[in-house]
Amino acid sequence: MRILLHWLITAAALLVAGAVVPGISVSGRGLLAVGITAAVLGLFNAFLRPLLRVLGCGFIVLTLGLFLLVINAFTLWLAARVTDGVFHQAFHVNGFWPALLGGIIVSVVSWILWLMFPGEKKKRRERRPSS
Repeated sequence: MRILLHWLITAAALLVAGAVVPGISVSGRGLLAVGITAAVLGLFNAFLRPLLRVLGCGFIVLTLGLFLLVINAFTLWLAARVTDGVFHQAFHVNGFWPALLGGIIVSVVSWILWLMFPGEKKKRRERRPSS
């Protein structure tokens, strides 16, 4: 259930980014494109983003964490490219600046939407083993 909720929240955040950021567009089969992009972005955030954080650790420290915005922008851009290239869906990110602004918007909107589900945070704490 939590994975489905996370996917829906990411898809909603991508829709907001597509509506607000001038360089991000959703066309053709809009909801399908956003849904597939949300799934691809979720996979990239689970597997690729931790690797990018480890590799970019020096830049993250040097920029006081601002390099994390670049990592978010890159994963959003890459998810859009993979969705368009492999699945032939129409979710486009046109360049670095739209990807950067889109990554910020997706993060903020996702955070706000997660605030609507306070019980989910409690469930996560209960599942963690105590040390």
